[in-house]
Amino acid sequence: MDLSTQSLRTVSAAAVTTAAIAIVGLVAPPALADEDRHHTVVAGDTVWALAKRNGTTVDAIIQANGLGPAAVIRIGQVLTIPGTGGTGTSTSGTTPTTASTTHTVVPGDTVWALAKRNGTTVDAIIKANNLGAAAVIRIGQVLTIPGGTAGGTSGASGATPTADAVAPQVATSTNVGSFAGTGATYVVKAGDTLSGIAARNGTTVSAIASANAIANPSLIRIGQVLTLPGATPTGLVGDTFLGRTYAPPVVAAANQNKATLNAMDVPSRTDMQAMVVRIANAYGVDPALAQAVAYQESGFNQRAVSPANAIGTMQVIPSSGQWASDIVGRDLNLLIAEDNVTAGVVILKTLLRNGTPLDTAIAGYYQGETSVRTRGMNADTVTYVANVKAHMAKFQ
Repeated sequence: MDLSTQSLRTVSAAAVTTAAIAIVGLVAPPALADEDRHHTVVAGDTVWALAKRNGTTVDAIIQANGLGPAAVIRIGQVLTIPGTGGTGTSTSGTTPTTASTTHTVVPGDTVWALAKRNGTTVDAIIKANNLGAAAVIRIGQVLTIPGGTAGGTSGASGATPTADAVAPQVATSTNVGSFAGTGATYVVKAGDTLSGIAARNGTTVSAIASANAIANPSLIRIGQVLTLPGATPTGLVGDTFLGRTYAPPVVAAANQNKATLNAMDVPSRTDMQAMVVRIANAYGVDPALAQAVAYQESGFNQRAVSPANAIGTMQVIPSSGQWASDIVGRDLNLLIAEDNVTAGVVILKTLLRNGTPLDTAIAGYYQGETSVRTRGMNADTVTYVANVKAHMAKFQ
């Protein structure tokens, strides 16, 4: 496995400073409510585990303590645990009841997108459906959406997935030819019109309507995935990085994936950072390590694509994504935020197996495990490892 082409490695000092400020979270916590209590952090505690144990949410603990999106806590820190009532880890306090709706999972759905679309949170959906911190969902699964608006964009229980709900396809050097002439895809957002989408993407209303079998161009809905007809995108990603020029099919695939991500609704960098923490905790990987790699690779940017076709926040190339899929036992779509982070996290976990030294594991993520084992670290790999470890100190 060669992971050496995964990185968008250069991150400015200003960006590091910005991230460090975000992690510190210099926000005064709100006043303590009568039903709140305190907890002193001990070894092994995580915000996710404390939220689950106390019948509250990660977001609530973050807000109550001004933790910042990374939810970094330290041993001995005294946390406010909101809304738990009394003392100890009892969850005897009643949880406010909110309206719920249901949604049948269709291709392309993610817990993050469902939460955003329905005005609720990832943690609330995870808890309501006992999904586990990795938030794995499957096509056809009926989810309870707590606080969701009945009759909104989530389908009713048992509803048949719509024909136009299609997961974005990852372009590779071997399949990129099948994208020729298809253009990109676009997820409809609030306020969109077909004419506006056409104008922004260099196509026409009639072409989009024809490509998507839309009878009435005035009727599109939030969350609908549209095919935008046109030539395979070019010029979005260069062909050279750090002195290496990549083969045309690889670069073509990278351009297609960049166009697809540009047209998708993806989480913000802050949301991606929180997602990295959550999924790292779910798989037993040090969240500081996972954040450091994500920051070094992309700056938590899910739309990042390198000339080597390294995709998303964790900058995973498709062959490594397939390896990660084999590890977790399900297909991981690197264009989907949760799957991208999952791929990077499980690769890190695997590289750390059998007591592998941290430096060697980090080097394997960048240079490739086999290459590091047989040739040792390249000079740029040594620099990469040092950078990641420096970032780790900021995320502790």
